[in-house]
Amino acid sequence: MQTQRLYYEDSFIKDFTAEAISCEKRDGFYAVMLDKTAFFPEGGGQKSDSGFIGSVRVFEVLEENGEIIHKTKEPVEVNQEYTCKIDWNLRFSRMQNHSGEHIVSGLVHKKYGYDNVGFHMEEDYVTIDFNGELTREQLDEIEDEANEAIYKNLAFKTYFPSEEELKTLDYRSKLELTEDVRIVEIEGVDVCACCAPHVKASGEIGVIKLLDFMKHRGGVRIVMKAGRLALIDYREKYKNALGISNLLSVKQQDVFTATEKFYNDLSEERRKFYEYRMSVANRDKEKLEEINDSLILITDGYDADMMRDVVNYALEKTEKYAGVFSGTDNDGYSFVIASKTQDMNLFRNRLNSELNGRGGGRDGMIQGKATTQKINIIDFFKEV
Repeated sequence: MQTQRLYYEDSFIKDFTAEAISCEKRDGFYAVMLDKTAFFPEGGGQKSDSGFIGSVRVFEVLEENGEIIHKTKEPVEVNQEYTCKIDWNLRFSRMQNHSGEHIVSGLVHKKYGYDNVGFHMEEDYVTIDFNGELTREQLDEIEDEANEAIYKNLAFKTYFPSEEELKTLDYRSKLELTEDVRIVEIEGVDVCACCAPHVKASGEIGVIKLLDFMKHRGGVRIVMKAGRLALIDYREKYKNALGISNLLSVKQQDVFTATEKFYNDLSEERRKFYEYRMSVANRDKEKLEEINDSLILITDGYDADMMRDVVNYALEKTEKYAGVFSGTDNDGYSFVIASKTQDMNLFRNRLNSELNGRGGGRDGMIQGKATTQKINIIDFFKEV
């Protein structure tokens, strides 16, 4: 017995009554079949519905050998009627985005002749792949025309044409279809083969926003949001823009210019600070102390760049070890140590053992941190 597909009859059915005609235990779930269902199985780039059969949670729906399988974690009683309910907010959001994709794909096809060669719906965005490249300006035009189609509240017409009717239709399809082809038609915008549920009129989509695009396999991949997802996206970006405008004490429309200036100023200050730090390191090279033929500097406030600069300088002055330790007895000492002649793997192991150190490296240089005291560092190099 084939399940009656209520989502083909009315995509806005939120709950319905159906009889469970089978419930088969499988590996990790139960496969439930109903005599009729409004649960859409995954297909056409759209993920499956979820919801409830009675009080039993449906977490996925799939089509298997022409039958609709509802996957649950608990069994249901066969030959019993249940009130079934779809997770409607999720379904409607997916319909908004899928229907929005049809409008965008139809307009791109009509205007530029490109085919939709890939469509994927994530939980909070949609990607559409076309077999031709588009610019930001062209996408802005498509976005304007797509939203104009929403304002006109165009009807979405779904039907199964006969084989003869299908031969006369100019419709989009990724696959060569010959039978049971379901057509989704948007007047003046698109005619496309599709198995998924859609809105009844374009106005129900609300808004279409093309967010991003990138080159993809010789064409372009577009990232899109529609309806509720687009509203949530705008709300979050508005909060971010408001926060930045308050932080920088500028109007929202000036956020980018102000942020760019702030970034450039910060980069300049970082450059100056880097030069100052390196000048300190250069000055402190005179403070290198010779201990048992090694050159060592024990200081505070050094970062890794400063330590490496001093070590590289000292490395040219000694045949043994060149090292910088930066820190305090209370907090421990970060270190950078190098040698052109010594086995640094053996040295590292001894240092980690005797100075409670942790670190590693390669090419004759090691770095890390030692939880020890200054006197212990000096004694270590006297004995090494």
